[in-house]
Amino acid sequence: MADAQTDYERGEYDLVLFHVEQFMQLYLKHLLYRRLGDFPRTHSPLELFKQLSKAYDSTAVAEFYRSNMEMLVLLEESYISSRYLPRSYGRDIAERVLGFSTRLKVMFEWLEKT
Repeated sequence: MADAQTDYERGEYDLVLFHVEQFMQLYLKHLLYRRLGDFPRTHSPLELFKQLSKAYDSTAVAEFYRSNMEMLVLLEESYISSRYLPRSYGRDIAERVLGFSTRLKVMFEWLEKT
């Protein structure tokens, strides 16, 4: 997440989304691996969150997923576009994604303690 903050400060807003998505995807896989000993071979944060909710049998995770679905879709789309489509994002979106990443990190750290 430090890379995303640095990207934001440099005005590299596309990279903010890229780094937050990578942070989220890898942390989701880490949490699934810790709980299940394996993780799905997908890059989709939507699918990974569904699996996380089942693995932890957590209403908090399910609620986080439901209330942040648009952000998850945006980050999934940014993952795809970073590899295949020319797409750029502005400061406002990058700022919202950074705020989301802070909430996401809090939830992930809470899950690690359970």
